[in-house]
Amino acid sequence: MKPGGDVSNDSLSLTARARERGAGILVRLKAEWAAIVGADLAAVAWPSALRRDGVLKLRAAATAALELQHRAPLLIERINCFFGRGVVTRVALVQGPLPLDSPPSDLPKSTPVAAEMATLGEQLSEIPDPALRAALDRLGHAVIGGRSSDVACEPVTH
Repeated sequence: MKPGGDVSNDSLSLTARARERGAGILVRLKAEWAAIVGADLAAVAWPSALRRDGVLKLRAAATAALELQHRAPLLIERINCFFGRGVVTRVALVQGPLPLDSPPSDLPKSTPVAAEMATLGEQLSEIPDPALRAALDRLGHAVIGGRSSDVACEPVTH
């Protein structure tokens, strides 16, 4: 930054350059890791780095490395589906201890799902287009009830 320069413009240009390089993807991936890959895979693997060429480095428990290797295409599909574009092209596994050995078990329980589902139904009843209403209903159920197997995601193609 130049002496006497505009701090807001300098910080905006820095964040714009960081966004162009894809910075923040790994941070978001780590923040949403369990929701993206599921609790079973999140318990045995942790994203540690994402290279510019799309190679995701996963730290994995030694006992789960073989299974993760076989499920790598599924991991890539789930991650790319979450971001809506081809972020990860390949997974590289590194065996080692995970940052958190076990997920915290004292997380607060979610609010009752039935009440949220009823509210969703009331809100969607005002939408006249049946296709849009059905799509929003599926999305709402997936968000309220967690990731469900009946919510499909189209694979990202390059």
